[in-house]
Amino acid sequence: MFITTFAPYLKTIYMMKQKQSYQQSSFRFKMFARKGYAAFNSMHKVVNIGVVAGCVLTAMTAPKARAQSVQLDEVTVTASRLETPLGQTARRVAVITAEEIEQAPVQSIQDLLIYAAGIDVIQRGGHGVQADLSIRGGTFDQNAVLLNGINLSNAHTGHYSLDIPVNLSDIERIEIIYGPSALVYGAGSFSGGINIITKKKATERLFARTEAGMHRLQGMEIRSAIQTGAATHSLSAGRNSSAGYIAGSDYDIRNLLWQTRLHIGQESRIDFQGGYNDKKYGANTFYSARYPDQYEQTSSYLASLKGEFGSTLKIVPILYWNRHHDQFDLIRGTETGRNYHRNDTYGGHLILSYRSRLGNTSLGADLRQEDILSSNLGKPLPYPQGKFKKSDARTTAGAALEHTLVLDGWALSAGALLSHTSLRKGDYKVYPSASVAYHPSGRLKLSASWSRSMRMPTFTDLYYTTETHNGNLGLEPERSESFDAGVRYTAPWGEAYATAFMLYGRNMIDWVKLRPEDVKWASWNLTRVDTRGLEAGLRFRPGRLLPRLGEGCVVSLDYVRMSQSSDTQGVVSMYALNYLRDKFTAQLTHPVGKGLTVGWYFRYQKRMGVYERFENLEKVADAPYPPFSTLDLKLNYSYRHLNFNLSLNNLYDTYYFDKGNVPQAGFWLAGGVSYLFE
Repeated sequence: MFITTFAPYLKTIYMMKQKQSYQQSSFRFKMFARKGYAAFNSMHKVVNIGVVAGCVLTAMTAPKARAQSVQLDEVTVTASRLETPLGQTARRVAVITAEEIEQAPVQSIQDLLIYAAGIDVIQRGGHGVQADLSIRGGTFDQNAVLLNGINLSNAHTGHYSLDIPVNLSDIERIEIIYGPSALVYGAGSFSGGINIITKKKATERLFARTEAGMHRLQGMEIRSAIQTGAATHSLSAGRNSSAGYIAGSDYDIRNLLWQTRLHIGQESRIDFQGGYNDKKYGANTFYSARYPDQYEQTSSYLASLKGEFGSTLKIVPILYWNRHHDQFDLIRGTETGRNYHRNDTYGGHLILSYRSRLGNTSLGADLRQEDILSSNLGKPLPYPQGKFKKSDARTTAGAALEHTLVLDGWALSAGALLSHTSLRKGDYKVYPSASVAYHPSGRLKLSASWSRSMRMPTFTDLYYTTETHNGNLGLEPERSESFDAGVRYTAPWGEAYATAFMLYGRNMIDWVKLRPEDVKWASWNLTRVDTRGLEAGLRFRPGRLLPRLGEGCVVSLDYVRMSQSSDTQGVVSMYALNYLRDKFTAQLTHPVGKGLTVGWYFRYQKRMGVYERFENLEKVADAPYPPFSTLDLKLNYSYRHLNFNLSLNNLYDTYYFDKGNVPQAGFWLAGGVSYLFE
């Protein structure tokens, strides 16, 4: 009778105690990812889950668990044909998050990549006007640049690969894949790839930013996102301009980007993106020190449609188109040396992926068409089309097969790309790749990979013949083979890594001079260029050990050391033999009071090779590149929906240059305010 009467109350008390026990164990998971192969997607957006029902808590037998914070670092990255958890990838992949972008004292993607380990950003102007990227000693033409998985690499010339319609506020993360990546991005990714992932969710309904600074710097961005039923739409626009820090360094850059994501159930979606980028800038001695008043205008249009359907069997079709216009003036405002170019790139991919007990198998097919109309690149047109008198076109087709097996702490992956280009009829090449990652413990990861890749010459390499250059129609494709091995240790206080790599290059394409006194550069195949290097880094959160410092206190240290050998002696190299030997970066971000965060950014670089030194437009010597260091500072203060920032770049006013005779900006002060409504 007693038990019958009080049973409901006893049950209630028991349930309350159980609930309290569960609430005391607070798991701090990063953004949940609806993926069959990844439990959580770490995007540095943290969701606190106080009560978790189901089998997870059933497995917890302790009646009273102490409050704890568990973070599962399962970032999904495109280190294979489809997104893969970072822990399962053997490749060296770096991820730059939106929070890190917001904290950095930068105005462009190019500025941001300056702080990335293993990347040499060779700027010809300020704030993203034009920059060449070198990954692990490769040249600017040897990288794949993608926007949301769409390859925007420019067949005209790699100088324009970063002419993309993206504002910094659009970016969710940037993935950097080191080493040849033909199996992932296609045969053109000779030394690595960069994939820019933009925000797709409607959590940020309105973002607006305005900025001003020295040298008549002005900047503006506005972005809005809305949800309409199963679709998410976003539109962003931006403009940045400056009068320049020296004569001929002025610029005016505009971006426009539209994105729509349509969800079809929980496992399928369709993504559309369309964008426009426009640049006008002074090109002071960009391509030849003999002509200090060069000028350039470029514009880019892009559109793509990408689907993702299914779960166990996933089908991913992709269609894309990208057009790039360029007008280059050897002498600004005159017809002297003026060139016109229009490059169209369009194509499609189809990826099939099947997940089974034996792992994940993917099969992909690619077809890519690259066309150019030009005033001086290509073969003569039968009938000129306005200012275009020449043209050329080529088609690249490929098929890729890859299988990944995850078993008892091991992640094994192997595959190959079969590629063919219309420039070399009957020539079919296979580019294999293999990798392995092993987790002997939950914190330690060992990895190794091997791969081969190639790159076709650009239209500039083949045809560019002017007062300063001679193209070469007889160029052979570049070929590479790479090995790397690495170790990574992850702990609650941070992580540390080290990677050793070797890249063997054959038929490397470069612009050279046989004698220093020659006036013209000639496009050549260098027989052999081999690169070896070591990367190491540490990311430390001292606030985990000393809570008074705050969770936001982060210290990052990265160092890369490379060496290069070649069997080509006695020539003056413009690109391939000028490589980054040493690069050290140090970053410290720490809170100072409520709402105020300070970020310090230091870098030291030593580039090998020589540049032509001119005085009064006359060459005086071939000089080695001097080492240099810079220190940047940014202050961010947040109050409700507002964020105030102040950037102080090159604090001790270092005089340096990334490319001979193009000095970079000294001390530059800029400040702004942004508004975010969620």
